[in-house]
Amino acid sequence: MTITLSEFLKQLSNPALLITVVLLLGVILVNGWTDAPNAIATCISTRSISPTNAIIMAAVFNFLGVLLMTMVNKAVAETISKMVYFGENKSALVALCAALFAIVVWATAAWAFGIPTSESHALIAGVTGAAIALQGGKGINVNEWITVIYGLFMSTILGFGLGFAVTRIIGFLFKNVDKRKTTKVFKNAQIAGGAAMAFMHGAQDGQKFMGIFMLGIVLAGGQGDATQFEIPMWLMVLCSIVMALGTSIGGYRIIKTVGMGMVKLEKYQGFSADAAAAISLLTASLTGIPVSTTHTKTTAIMGVGASKRISCVNWSVVKEMFIAWILTFPGCGLLGFLMAHLFLKFF
Repeated sequence: MTITLSEFLKQLSNPALLITVVLLLGVILVNGWTDAPNAIATCISTRSISPTNAIIMAAVFNFLGVLLMTMVNKAVAETISKMVYFGENKSALVALCAALFAIVVWATAAWAFGIPTSESHALIAGVTGAAIALQGGKGINVNEWITVIYGLFMSTILGFGLGFAVTRIIGFLFKNVDKRKTTKVFKNAQIAGGAAMAFMHGAQDGQKFMGIFMLGIVLAGGQGDATQFEIPMWLMVLCSIVMALGTSIGGYRIIKTVGMGMVKLEKYQGFSADAAAAISLLTASLTGIPVSTTHTKTTAIMGVGASKRISCVNWSVVKEMFIAWILTFPGCGLLGFLMAHLFLKFF
């Protein structure tokens, strides 16, 4: 199924759908805001580009990532939309509203503390918690959830492994080249790597949110069992603009944690981290596996640091990140579960 813009605007007379749309746009805005550092942290930390120009670049390429990748392959959006089952009654949309509210609360709290938590994990956990509150065990599609688990391990192993390997390869190829000659080359390559990361952030996370957007639309139409849909162009444009707006706000506190606090990077190492993370995200997107852009980029940076010496990685910062990631699934899932019960009681 698909829906035209005029049909969608008519459906907004449904208060539950209107609230869902407002909350979802809020989640997308917060995602662009808090996840912008994943794309631009390394190129800022190596002083390859100014923070202002980096944020503008990230906003533009986030937009292009959402728009272009969805036109090529919408598999990630389909995986996310099929991951849970809310049912077909009016309570389904209310529970989805509660899940989105929980995600906004969780993401905002993480940003306030400067912790690069995963918006993708928060989205998956919050929506799952709300679906369980409404449907119990029937609220989870086990097959699609297994794909999510694959993505969790894939982002960790592939990000770290490629970060390690790309750094070693570049170090070997340029070991006899005058460092002064390579500085400009890798400065420009670092900017290109940041743009690629921003593009893939939009491609991955944009599709996740469009999948939930389409889920809200089918629930509003009483079609909770719909499994196939076409993402309309107006929705691609809307989501990409909102995400780009969020990215333009930036998030310097998280930039400092990801790009400066975890590993001290040279320009070629920053490029290696961006290239490794972008390749990992492209692989996941083309295979329809939803992965965390935060998880992928930070593990790539760890791999880059470890390629020189294990001690080059600030493991105290890494420990804080992993604790945040581990807590996201049960924490945001429980928050989504409780919010769903609260919303269903009052609405």
